[in-house]
Amino acid sequence: MTTEFSKSVDIGLRLSKRIYYGKEYEPRMSAPKPAIMTKSPSPSPCSSPPPSKHHPTAPMVYAMITEPDIVDNPDIRSYQPHVYGRCNPPALIPLHMYEISMNIECYLDTAFVTVSGTWHVHCVTASACCDCCIAIPMGQQGSILDIKVESTKRSYSTKLIASGAEKDDSDRITKAKDGFLMKRNTYTLRIPKVDGGSIIHVKVRWSQKLVYQDNEFYLSIPFTFPSYVLPLKNKIPQMEKLLVNVNSGTGTVITCSSTSHPLKEVQRQPGEASFSYEAEVLKWSTQDFYFAYYVCSNEIFGGLLLHHPSLHDYDRRDMFCFYLFPGANIIRKHFRKEVVFLLDKSGSMRGVPFEKSKHAIITSLLKLNQQDLFNIIAFNEDIQSFSSSLELATEETIRNATEWMLKTLVAEGDTNLMFPLKLAIEMVGKNGELIPLIFLITDGSVEDEKEICNMMKFSYVDGGLSSPRIFTFGIGSYCNHHFLPMLAHIGRGYYDHAYDVDLIGDRLQRLFNNALSPLLTNVTLDSLETLKSYELYPSRIPDLLSRSPLIVSGRYQGKFPELVKVRGLMTDLSSYAMDIKVIKTSNINLDRMCGMREVDILTSQAWLDQNIDMEKKVAKMSLQRGVPSEYTRVILVQKDKAKPTTLQSLLLDEKCSKLGNEKVIYLRNPCVGFGNLKATAANLPPGVEDIKLIKTAKMVVEAATSCWGMFVNSWCWRCVKKMWFQLKSEHCTLAIAQICTALTCLECLDCCCDLCDLCSAL
Repeated sequence: MTTEFSKSVDIGLRLSKRIYYGKEYEPRMSAPKPAIMTKSPSPSPCSSPPPSKHHPTAPMVYAMITEPDIVDNPDIRSYQPHVYGRCNPPALIPLHMYEISMNIECYLDTAFVTVSGTWHVHCVTASACCDCCIAIPMGQQGSILDIKVESTKRSYSTKLIASGAEKDDSDRITKAKDGFLMKRNTYTLRIPKVDGGSIIHVKVRWSQKLVYQDNEFYLSIPFTFPSYVLPLKNKIPQMEKLLVNVNSGTGTVITCSSTSHPLKEVQRQPGEASFSYEAEVLKWSTQDFYFAYYVCSNEIFGGLLLHHPSLHDYDRRDMFCFYLFPGANIIRKHFRKEVVFLLDKSGSMRGVPFEKSKHAIITSLLKLNQQDLFNIIAFNEDIQSFSSSLELATEETIRNATEWMLKTLVAEGDTNLMFPLKLAIEMVGKNGELIPLIFLITDGSVEDEKEICNMMKFSYVDGGLSSPRIFTFGIGSYCNHHFLPMLAHIGRGYYDHAYDVDLIGDRLQRLFNNALSPLLTNVTLDSLETLKSYELYPSRIPDLLSRSPLIVSGRYQGKFPELVKVRGLMTDLSSYAMDIKVIKTSNINLDRMCGMREVDILTSQAWLDQNIDMEKKVAKMSLQRGVPSEYTRVILVQKDKAKPTTLQSLLLDEKCSKLGNEKVIYLRNPCVGFGNLKATAANLPPGVEDIKLIKTAKMVVEAATSCWGMFVNSWCWRCVKKMWFQLKSEHCTLAIAQICTALTCLECLDCCCDLCDLCSAL
């Protein structure tokens, strides 16, 4: 899909050369922007790999051209040579952008981004119209929340509805397979029938995760605009605006450490800060927006935020959010660890995924202490183990393990998760002074995932130091991205993923680095037991790692005291206790901040328990908080602005008003689903899209299965004649007869025979 998109943009750029802008056109000269903050960004831990050619690197809008003859300047009609043929898929011409603004709100580890922009359909004649494609690249673990579009005649807005609601409105719903994610990080949406020369206003909102490292939060957003979106006329001013609001919820001082754009501090108070930038520019931003800030503290610190439910909340219980930050204190002593790496070596992992996973494991081995124990288990339908037991992480053992991985492991075969997990659990947890860490890396889905989760529940024992911590990593979209988080929640670990194979190395290495440096284990809150009732998301509090914050949310009934005590186990196995302040907050909406996290956790729980009531609960939470889920659908609501003037149109408008005067287009679900067993069984590599056959074609494919191989290997006319009498399928015989009739009309059969004679002579 990404390659096809880039090709369509390339064709669109070539088509745009037909556009005549007039003699007064003057090329713009770029000028440097005045710098207010002089801090230059350091290499970002959340940076993405270089994008492919013409892949969107900022919010973009494209004209979708199927008829090349409509490409022209809507203001200045020019005489263009006629272009024969159609563009299939449509060519994509980037529209000129007149204004762009971005509003960012950061709460704890989550950022909410709102981008508003104005684009001009400069490439389509005023007497024609075209569809427009909106492309929104997002940052770390981005999730689209809503889109609003205003054009000359219509307005559009996305909306969440419960699954199954379309049955009641089937008479007036236009179903379209639109609204999808390229590489799982760029959301694209088609806006139908936009007039040439019109102005489009787009407002998009999404959420994404902040990356935490060394007591510093990093935010990176694609904001690099290509030169061809700049309007060519000097009369129209181009405005660029940025606003960043940070609320850490901690009450501690926030310090901006680096930024990519010239932000100016406009407000500051304990735990909060605001920065802005606004200017009329000669060229749009040529680099991604990057912002980093410190939450100053040297030691572990935390808090507990309380919030009342909204008036329309179906769950009347109060909300709370508990957080712990590791602080900037350098760890002098580390937990001794038992580490087992479980690496999927099925056939679908062949190539880049397998090589990058092996390299990440090798790099992590070098970071183990010599007192740590480790083992590596590679699995498909069978297992390959570096050793029959755990080995000390000495230089020699690590060198042997590296050679074993590079020379011995080959990606092939099917996937079986149960056996390697059982083996890993049996290896660890026998020494009460070592913390067991199990890493699972896979790109596939298996049938016994629920049994695996239940097995892990029984293996968890009392949840003490010797209970295994499970860290899971999913590659691509075929693995079950609800099973893997659930497995991590059960094991008090963490989960991460890389839908794009280019991100595997960085994301997997970050997970290893975080997991291999636990700071506080067996974390508990004393005050939870004094409440009438409570519900935690996730249900088991994970360990505090030295390179990431610990955040747990929930619902409760009862009363929290002003101070609650947090307990845990330190790296020297001594007990740790700290009093944290309980704060009733009104300027941080916990519903909004924790919405996506809680919906994902409860979705995994509903999948595991096969609980219909839980599914309904998730759907209600999704609708209330405005975050997509597996149990809701996204629709695009279209409203016409033009008012009817004739009697017939008035009658039609009255009828439409009763139906809501709206047209609804159903969009694809942006969620990932519950794994793909068929793709896993077929060993399809990550990134390969499923090909779904329509019903009319399915019969032909099934009927021709027996003879398709013969036809592919016998492609010329003389060979087809030899094969003709071997066909047993009536459907296939009829299809071949129709093909030959068409070839006869096109006078292609003689050419095929000549080619066959030539091949025989060779």
